[in-house]
Amino acid sequence: MEILQVVLASLFSAVILFLIAKVIGHKQVAPLEFFDYITGITIGSIAAELATTLDKPWWKPTISMLVFGSITVALSIITRRFARSRKFINGTPTIIMDDGKLYRENMKKAKLELSEFLLLCRQEGYFNLNDIQTAVFEYNGKLSILPKSAKRPLNPEDMELNPKPEHIGTEIIMDGRVMGDNLKRKDLNDDWLQKELKKQGYKSPREIFLGICYDENQLTLFPMKDRCK
Repeated sequence: MEILQVVLASLFSAVILFLIAKVIGHKQVAPLEFFDYITGITIGSIAAELATTLDKPWWKPTISMLVFGSITVALSIITRRFARSRKFINGTPTIIMDDGKLYRENMKKAKLELSEFLLLCRQEGYFNLNDIQTAVFEYNGKLSILPKSAKRPLNPEDMELNPKPEHIGTEIIMDGRVMGDNLKRKDLNDDWLQKELKKQGYKSPREIFLGICYDENQLTLFPMKDRCK
């Protein structure tokens, strides 16, 4: 009976915490999802109690932690398999501003005050609301902003340019040692490496802490003398 009481009490507390979190709103649980937030604070509290109250039965908080962990796993499975359940469990995005209009009722639903909205805008780099086309308050408590076309950063497509794709650099020298396999993978050899070293004023790979080869065989070198002590 005691085990059943612990399980039921844990389930009841999880439901109450979920309802409280819903009432408080998205901003309280950012950047976690509702039950990640609930489980995190609850399991942490129970674990602390288990570690400090050694004179009490250890199995009760252990069962409670297992119940909360099981709830989180079960809900993650439910939200993956049933799309409609996500709206109830995680919540839905809320449009706060669109086409120059602030939706006051939506701000109330999201439990978002005007000063907090302005703060979130500034954190995203928007100090002038006239630069914003659409602002969406996400269910994880973050604000997503779509800038107006005239205010968004210029990209190559705007200039009808087709830049070449970039690739991750390849480590050619690490801690003074030549990475032979990486050198061959780039279709390069020791002669090329020696020429590049001399071109940049170095005599040996042992002088190099890190050497990375980027596109078009551009070799960037970081000497040993610049290593942090």
